[in-house]
Amino acid sequence: MPGLADFGKDPVGIMILKGAVIFVVLMLGVLFGVWFERKLISRMQNRYGPNRAGKFGLLQSVADGLKMGLKEDLMPRTVDKVIYFIAPVVLATPAFIAFSVIPMGPKVSIFGTVTPLQLTDLPVAVLLVLAMASIGVYGIVLAGWGSRSPYAMLGGLRASAQVVSYEIAMGLSFVGVFLYAGTLSTSEIVAAQAEGNTVTLGGLSIPMPSWYMILLIPSFLIYIVTMLGETNRVPFDLPEGEGELVGGFQTEYSNSLKFAVIMLAEYVNVFVVSAVSITLFMGGWRAPFPISTFWPEANTGWWPLLWFFLKMVLLFAFFIWCRASLPRVRYDQLMALGWKVLIPINLGWIMLVATVRAMQLQGTDRTVVMIIASVVVVGGFAIWLRFDNVLQKRKEARAAQVEAEYRQLQEDPHAGGFPVPPLDLPHYHGAAAALETRADKTAEVPSGSN
Repeated sequence: MPGLADFGKDPVGIMILKGAVIFVVLMLGVLFGVWFERKLISRMQNRYGPNRAGKFGLLQSVADGLKMGLKEDLMPRTVDKVIYFIAPVVLATPAFIAFSVIPMGPKVSIFGTVTPLQLTDLPVAVLLVLAMASIGVYGIVLAGWGSRSPYAMLGGLRASAQVVSYEIAMGLSFVGVFLYAGTLSTSEIVAAQAEGNTVTLGGLSIPMPSWYMILLIPSFLIYIVTMLGETNRVPFDLPEGEGELVGGFQTEYSNSLKFAVIMLAEYVNVFVVSAVSITLFMGGWRAPFPISTFWPEANTGWWPLLWFFLKMVLLFAFFIWCRASLPRVRYDQLMALGWKVLIPINLGWIMLVATVRAMQLQGTDRTVVMIIASVVVVGGFAIWLRFDNVLQKRKEARAAQVEAEYRQLQEDPHAGGFPVPPLDLPHYHGAAAALETRADKTAEVPSGSN
């Protein structure tokens, strides 16, 4: 099992080779991802999808890439050229850097050198991923700023506000994993999920996976929502709202190589958040349950690379499923979900996880821990229901008030002065009389005088 001590000892040639392979795999993954997304969405919509370029349309992405690379690069006259050129690079580079700390397998032999299937690892590797996600938003803001377009600028501002809001919730969803794993290193978090778990029911011990997506279900569900917001994907693709912002921050980028780089960054970001989900919540590169229970060699050699990419395909299919089935939410709904729902739930869940973990480390009986945790969860759910009922009653009262005003207007169109206050209403008579008196006292001003 790789650990922090296993990194930094590879020959320079092996490190360059691993970095080049990761870059090539991500580039090929983008080509496959574009084809897979179009094909899967078409099947969900009862269509064929791309089927002309190559067998099953597999070369469609290659054809699209060549088309964008050979198109004329049109540059608007008013753009800031330096920022306009550098924005796609700033958007794409952090995504590739973040993937360098993702573990994709155990130690293997490459040209006689035993090395982990991971470029590098750090004691704070997860924080590096969060930092790279934060830097990526600068590319979106710069793309909007450098384009000198109101649509692009609004798209960039929306993206910055959205990423700041949802990255807080994303970081908080990792805290439970840190408390149980005791580390921020990605390779050691995968190692912490290697030990199997058992559940005893009626004297029968049932083997269960020790994945944190099962142990920390609220953290996993919150992360699933935040990774959609972090990557600006449906239903949180507000920075690219066609009906409001044309094309969002990329409005002024023609279908050229710069647009291809922006599109590349979007897909690589999707791969990064999917890989982080696999590493922190789904056991990393380890075989899915229950394969490892009857096949011990499933987690050795090059087999874990297969399990890792199968999980990646599964999560990417989830992104596509959301795009094909969910509508775009309003901007106020997006921000309310991030600040009023995800962050408060996260904070309460962290307090519960920290308490349970402290009791476990102190040797408290597991039954007592489960009882206390259950009471807290049930109490929190009851409080949430109470607040939900209060909010629902307020909404019903507001709707009833609006309905009453509407009926009053139907009976008396002058009630409330809607839509334009008529001057013959009683409460306007005083103002009208004052205006008439002032008009009588005002003398006519000769032409040309001040």
